Amino acid sequence: MIHVSRREHFNAAHKLWNPNWTEEKNIEVFGPCANANWHGHNFELIVTVKGEPDADTGFVVDLKALSTLIRRLVIDKVDHKNLNMDVDFMQGKMASCENLAMEFWKILKPAVDKITSQGGLHKVTLYETPRNFVEYYGE
Repeated sequence: MIHVSRREHFNAAHKLWNPNWTEEKNIEVFGPCANANWHGHNFELIVTVKGEPDADTGFVVDLKALSTLIRRLVIDKVDHKNLNMDVDFMQGKMASCENLAMEFWKILKPAVDKITSQGGLHKVTLYETPRNFVEYYGE
């Protein structure tokens, strides 16, 4: 089994805020991420596909096709956006990195599985900062 990854980049703003909590509790739990005027990140999204290389091409996935798919289905919808306000699939959800990665999985899995030779989407990795990231395997 081979794992092939594509890295994409986007910039977005968000705020972590639980409307059921007081302002004090939100600030206690989320700190600066609860800033009333939002805050932003330079996100890195890594999409990993698994499979066996195709006999004709030697590819598990055509990386150009994978990049195009990621950009069309995800990046174009989140880049330079407010995740809480502008992104339809995040409406009503906490705009955490964890939730964002799970939503990306839901969007990407059916399309990625169609363009892989014998495998499919393996993992979505989302870096919020160079030191903070999540990995989601669809579980």
